[in-house]
Amino acid sequence: MSAEYDIANPGAGELFESLRAFGYDLPTALADIVDNSISAKARNIWIDMFWAGRESRITIRDDGEGMGEDELRQAMRPGSLSPLESRAASDLGRFGLGMKTASISQCRCLTVMSKTVGSPLAVRRWDLDYIASVGNGEWRLLKGDGLLRDEERSLLAEQKQGTVLFWDRLDQLVGDVSSDDEVAQKHFRERADAVKQHLAMVFHRFLRGRGAITLHLNGRPIEPWDPFLEDSDKVDPMAAESHVVDGQSAEIKAFILPHHSRISAEVHAAAAGPKGWNAHQGFYIYRNKRLLVAGDWLGLGMQKEEHFKLARIRIDLPNSADLLWQIDVKKSRARPPAALRKDLQRIARTARSRASSIYRHRGKVIQRQLGSSDVFLWSHLTKRGKNFYKINRDHPLVRKVLETAGDKAPVRALLNLVEQTIPAPLIVINNAETPDALGQPFEDSPAELLKAMEEVFSALIEDGREKAEAARALVMMEPFNQFPELVASFLEKAGRMKTD
Repeated sequence: MSAEYDIANPGAGELFESLRAFGYDLPTALADIVDNSISAKARNIWIDMFWAGRESRITIRDDGEGMGEDELRQAMRPGSLSPLESRAASDLGRFGLGMKTASISQCRCLTVMSKTVGSPLAVRRWDLDYIASVGNGEWRLLKGDGLLRDEERSLLAEQKQGTVLFWDRLDQLVGDVSSDDEVAQKHFRERADAVKQHLAMVFHRFLRGRGAITLHLNGRPIEPWDPFLEDSDKVDPMAAESHVVDGQSAEIKAFILPHHSRISAEVHAAAAGPKGWNAHQGFYIYRNKRLLVAGDWLGLGMQKEEHFKLARIRIDLPNSADLLWQIDVKKSRARPPAALRKDLQRIARTARSRASSIYRHRGKVIQRQLGSSDVFLWSHLTKRGKNFYKINRDHPLVRKVLETAGDKAPVRALLNLVEQTIPAPLIVINNAETPDALGQPFEDSPAELLKAMEEVFSALIEDGREKAEAARALVMMEPFNQFPELVASFLEKAGRMKTD
């Protein structure tokens, strides 16, 4: 009796080429490799990107537990572990595909060298071009330390244990170019910067605190990027909530970040993140402290808008919640279960409301403290249901210009002309299309900033203010309140000039 089934093994070359299309880019691919190193209890991970045109290479080395011959052979098998199998609580993997699919998405030749405390070097290689040349569909996993040169094997010589991945033939990143191709080299360096920013964000909770690991990129440690500014006392955290759905817990905590006037320009710029303030509002989903989703409203019917950009909400999940949250192979997407959507919407609306209140009314708080004539150059008026913007005639510098002008008519006409020709529609369109591309006051002209500061301070003094009172007004006045260190330096210098 003939068998009632066929053996339908997939062809190695065809399946590998298909697996390359999972949608990894270089930063997400390297993050997947770092996951493996952390799961192997590495304390240090070194990523090096070597430019040499078509011969460029990326290596990833760690000091984790390493693998012997049998472990490495199993780890190199696509689908080396079922996603349904139970895993250690600290395991960052799931599908048994990460190391292979992430690697071959970027290179056509993956070589892995590893050793444990009790075993010698083990080496395995997937070479897509070799497999294609054989042409019989066999899954030929090359082996033997002869695959590597002496200097390559020496990378683990001073370590008791650890693993090194070699990515060669970087067709996605480099292609077939010569080493003197300046455009390709510039792109290579730009992608290295993108890798640094991505890893700093994804692993920021591993890069600090007790038991922190160290990530090195091209010989330099990567500094963590904390989206919640938890070290700052200016952040307004909401109470944490714990929710359980189908036996899986989710810890949720919202953070309302401070208005830019309450933190330094450097802290504000860093907190914007790799993609800017607007892009990084929303939910941040973590699995075992590893960031999966960085700023998204998760299809809850909410849009990213300028006045909600201070709201960031953290969700912590265990790795047993992968199926419930539909976490994908790349660990870059997650979807909340239906039973949790109403709670997430409630938390998001509260956080967005508080963020919007800070964004819209921070200026009004300052205005009430000091009086509108001391703070804003522009005044907002509403007439017949329409918005208008007027230059504040009580601003000390405007008043000084008007008072010192021999013929005030041309100056008043100029102010009126400026007010009536504000390109409001163009500003609205540009801000909607590229909200984080708006230039900051005096961004490229610190000398002009200091000159404006000097003129305003002088106008305040001439207006009859005491020096201390004028200094307080200057510190809180727009846009000088965004440059507290420069204001302090200027006032210190102004005080010395008065006593000299």
